[in-house]
Amino acid sequence: MNTAVMEKPEKVAINGVDVPTLLATIGAVGAQPELAQFTFRANSKWLAGTHSQARINGFSGAGGDHTRVEDFVVEGDHPSVLCGGDAAPAPVEYLLSALAACITAGIGNIASARQVKLTSVETTVEGDMDMQGILGLNDEVRNGFNNIRASFKIAGDAPSEKLQQIVEQSMARSAVLDVLTNGVKVNVDIAA
Repeated sequence: MNTAVMEKPEKVAINGVDVPTLLATIGAVGAQPELAQFTFRANSKWLAGTHSQARINGFSGAGGDHTRVEDFVVEGDHPSVLCGGDAAPAPVEYLLSALAACITAGIGNIASARQVKLTSVETTVEGDMDMQGILGLNDEVRNGFNNIRASFKIAGDAPSEKLQQIVEQSMARSAVLDVLTNGVKVNVDIAA
């Protein structure tokens, strides 16, 4: 009789995710929950018309302040049909993109932690908006999206049920989806 203990295979990097570091991070935060407190920030300046430019760099978390090698620069504008210069995506398009990026990142991490090799992930996010609200034409119409739809095409070396579970877990852990579905208090300070 073989009494050798079956060892679980060690988790390895897969899908571009350093799984040992991911699992170590989860373990460290589990042991020290104060490390989970993060503050992200973006600083924006008006350029002209509906065109603005935001710089993203620096955040606090994991017990300290962090800066990146260089700023990420993000510009926003409105389409010309909405009196903008069409010099950049509309802010609401960034919101849709942020939702897609957040869930897609989660899919990559979760699949990797489960040692599922992904071959492709495609995400489409669409939002419907009645512009009467934002244009001040009807106070009964909300200013933002009234419906958002997301669809995912995912392929990898696991059965479709497992791939679907990965997407569902990513949605359950998505910070952007949480903000959109549960809302968040926004505090505003105005200096004139």
